[in-house]
Order: sequence, then structure tokens, then C-alpha cells
Amino acid sequence: MSPLTAQPPASDAAAAQVEDTGETRHQHRSAIKAAFIGTFIEWFDYAAYIYMSAIISRVFFPEMEGRRALIMTFALFALSFLVRPVGGIVWGHFGDKYGRIHTLTVSIVMMSVATACIGFLPGYATIGFAASILLLLCRMVQGFSAAGEYAGAATHLAEIAPAGKRGIYSAVVPSATASGLLLGSLIAALLTGVLDDAALDSWGWRVPFLIALPLGLYGLWIRRNTEESSHFEDQDEPEESPLREVLKYPKALAIAFAGAVLNAIGFYVILTYLPTYLSEELGMAATPAFIASSVASAFYVGFALLTGMLSDRLGRRTTMLCAAAFMGATIIPAFMLLDGAGLFLVIIIQVCLGGVLALNDGVLPSFLSEQFPTHVRLSGFALTFNTANAVFGGTAPMIATWLIDVTGLQLAPAFYLVAAALVTGIAVLFASKKNKLHE
Repeated sequence: MSPLTAQPPASDAAAAQVEDTGETRHQHRSAIKAAFIGTFIEWFDYAAYIYMSAIISRVFFPEMEGRRALIMTFALFALSFLVRPVGGIVWGHFGDKYGRIHTLTVSIVMMSVATACIGFLPGYATIGFAASILLLLCRMVQGFSAAGEYAGAATHLAEIAPAGKRGIYSAVVPSATASGLLLGSLIAALLTGVLDDAALDSWGWRVPFLIALPLGLYGLWIRRNTEESSHFEDQDEPEESPLREVLKYPKALAIAFAGAVLNAIGFYVILTYLPTYLSEELGMAATPAFIASSVASAFYVGFALLTGMLSDRLGRRTTMLCAAAFMGATIIPAFMLLDGAGLFLVIIIQVCLGGVLALNDGVLPSFLSEQFPTHVRLSGFALTFNTANAVFGGTAPMIATWLIDVTGLQLAPAFYLVAAALVTGIAVLFASKKNKLHE
């Protein structure tokens, strides 16, 4: 099957439409809930780790001074992303060969158990350096299992979506990521607001990680009752070696990888790292910093759905190009305004930045899904998205902190985001206007 295959003829599109409208509302609701819950848990875990990073640095790296301990904490976060490309290959292979839902069911179990295990880990004071090794191992399992979540959920939703609604359906996935961040930031704000440092260091930081276990059980129940997409079921024969086959689409792989860079850096800087930046670099108290992030995440949920809907009208390329342009133009002035700003202004700035980011992120899942044909779609999506997140996403908080440390510029993270916007903008410009969803 050629990478340059044109848009399917009208008869094929009509058949797809009939097939889509034949899906029951119950099946669609089940698929949406199944996609939402796993992605929600994944980013709830990331939120818990990042928002509790200052406390985790004290628990696992007490012998280092503040910023260096924080860099080590972020380094463990980044290292866990190294396995995501491997996880993307594995989950992509099984998802393209055996089905999206089967792989999503296994991945949510692995992720929930690994997350809960972090909540039971002893700290440095109990077992010394071994504590950080165990923390890294848990995060590696998380990274491996999470590699199939975003890509698998987005691929499944793109394939079941009715004609003309692929953008809004796929946007459920980034909305789930922000919902996970929202709950994580609210719990972090609550814990830091009601507990003293001693309680936070001894047991308070564990609470968000332990919550993942009941959430995972609920997600498992939903996914076991979700049907596979007709796109996958209607294939003549699943691809025997999806990874080898997807490598025959080098242009699509390059565009998908670069197209995910702004999401990778922007998401982890704006929605997860910023509370730490506000408290550690600009001196804002931790609780109001978490409150600002919570408000921004809440707005992002709605923004992502709206931009997914917008892309169904304007097209993926137009919407993502606007997002890259707006991010490049506004991020530096926004960071300049953060310095010395009160809580209300900080909230306004974060909400605006979240809106610009959502203009990109709400469209990205459908954009990536449309770069690859069905028989290698999950492999292509998972490989490119997870590699971009491994290289740029997981390292974003660490690099942002390191850039400030080596340059002495508090604006350094903003320049990093300008570069990310440029890379994604160029990739989208070179993307084909034709999509391969029906191939």
C-alpha cells in the first residue's frame, strides 16, 4: 500500500459513513470512556510526580541542595521516558496485529499497579540510594505501559468517529490528559494547604499515587466491555510485522515526530512544570501556584474539545499552524509578565497559554492518526508520539530548570518553547493535505 495513496473515493467514504452511523450510542460512550480513563490515569500520575517534585526531591535526594535535588528528581522523570519509544513499538505491534482494545486493557493494568507501587516506596532515610533506584524502576514500568495509552486511545477514537467528527472525538484524549492534571493539581493544592512539611514528607506525598489503583480497576472494567473498531476488524488480514511495514513511510514518520514536538515540550512546561517554576524560581507560595495550574487545566479541557471541533471545520493543518504561530508570538511576553504577577494575573496568563497550547493539542491526535493507513496506524502514531515525548517531553522540566541554572535567565524556558513551535510549524507545513484514515 503506497504512502502516497490518495483520499478514498466517494463510495468508500459513504460506506464509512454508513458504518459509523450504525454504531450505537452505547458503543460510542463506552469507547469514549475507555479512551478517557487510561489517559486520565497516565497524566494524573505525571501530575502527581511533577507537582510533588519539591517534596519527592527531599524524600529521595535529601543530601543535595534544593535546585540540584530538583534536577535529579526531574532526571528520574526524564529517564522513565526513555522506554516509551520501546513501549510504543511493542504496543503498536500488538495493537495493529491483535486490536487496539486488547493492548489498552493490558497497559492500564501495568500502569495502575506501577503507579500505586510508588506510593508504597520507602524513602532515602530508610534504605538509602536504593530508594531512588526503586523509584526509577517503577517509573520505567509506567513509561513502558503509558506508551500505548495516548496513541492507542486516540487511534481507536479516530477510527470509530462518525464522518466529520474525527477531530472532536480524538480531542477527548488531550482533554483526558488535562483532566488528570487537574485532579493532580487539586490534590497537590489540598495536601500542601492542609499538611505541614513533616506530614507531606512522611506520608502526604504518597496519596496521589495510591489513588491510581482504584481508578485503574474502574478503567479495566470499562475496557473489558468495549468493542474493537470496525476499521481494524474489517481488514483482510492484520499486518504480520507492523514495525517493518511502517518504516516504509519515512515522510509520514518524520512529519508525525516533528508535529508532536510542540505538544511534548509545551504540555510538560505549561501545564506541569509551571507551578514548580512559579514557586521555586519566582517565589510564589506553592498552594496558589497549584491553584493557578488547576484553573488553567480546567479551561484546557474545554479548549481542547473546542479546537478538535474547530479542526473538523477548518482542517488540521490550518488549526495547528495557527497554534504554532500564536505560541511563538506570545510565550516570551507571557513569561515576562509572570515575574512579580499576583495570583489573578498568573491565572489569566496560564489560562491564555493553555488555550494556545490546546489549539495544537486538541488537533494533534486526529492529525497523527491521519498520517498512517490502518494496518500500521497505531505503530506509526505510537512510535513517533512516544519518541517525541521521550526526547522532548520527559526532559522538558529538567531542561527548563537546567537552562535557567546555566544561563541565569528566568525566561529560558520560553525560548525553548519558541523553538518547539518553530519545529512543529515547519512539520505541519510539509504535511500532506490528504489523510490515510480510510486506507
